Amino acid sequence: MDQKLKDKVVLITGASSGIGKACALTFAKAGCRVMLAARDEMKLQQVADEIKGLGGKAEWFKADVAREEDCRDLVIATVQKFNKIDILIANAGISMRAIFADVHLDVLKQLMDINFWSVVYCTKFAMPEILKNKGSIVGMSSIAGFKGLPGRTGYSASKFAIRGFLESLRIENLKTGLHVLIACPGYTASNIRSNALNKEGRQQGDTPFDESKLMSAEYVANEILRGVIHRKQTIILGRQGKLTVLVNKFFPNFMDRMVYKVVSKEKDSPFQ
Repeated sequence: MDQKLKDKVVLITGASSGIGKACALTFAKAGCRVMLAARDEMKLQQVADEIKGLGGKAEWFKADVAREEDCRDLVIATVQKFNKIDILIANAGISMRAIFADVHLDVLKQLMDINFWSVVYCTKFAMPEILKNKGSIVGMSSIAGFKGLPGRTGYSASKFAIRGFLESLRIENLKTGLHVLIACPGYTASNIRSNALNKEGRQQGDTPFDESKLMSAEYVANEILRGVIHRKQTIILGRQGKLTVLVNKFFPNFMDRMVYKVVSKEKDSPFQ
């Protein structure tokens, strides 16, 4: 247990699975009290019970964070339960897999509502509480927020937007004591690809990768924990991700070709 985080209150969106669930367990083990938010009540209850079984403290609140009013109610419920908020981990998100020429526009809107606007809404309502404690706002961007991914225009757009929003927010608050962390993992083992939307907005239902070979959600959560403790600005996770960001700075045209080549080799790639 890191005493720096003992009894801190952490609000986590998308906490029913994947990186969100891993963050909930990781921060609870570090002594934090966690509020879990997602749309699936059964899964939220299971995660809360798991944390309590380990001796941690957790509550949950059903919320669709693409809805402004749900985000407001979530923050109100968190403060009513724990009397404060120290850390927001705005993690909720979905992906997509379709060529822009074919995709329905409402799919892109749904991506932006869930991935980007949920970060804005939760930050807007939670920020006054977090500022009181000079706490942390953590937003989940991606390597796809540094380098656009073909077939995932809406996803990349949302992750670039998160980076821009949080970077601006950080600079606005240089003198307030607010900590803003932008987390940028590469491909991580989770259900985000099987739940990814196709061109009509239906769930893909399968993943193009061997999930067992991808970065683990637990690794990402531990890096986020360290990022909060050390008040880092940005964390880029994974060897491939770090290499992509570095090389793209100097050789963007080369990286365009490499990214296209990699995506073309995916199972059922739209570029085959």
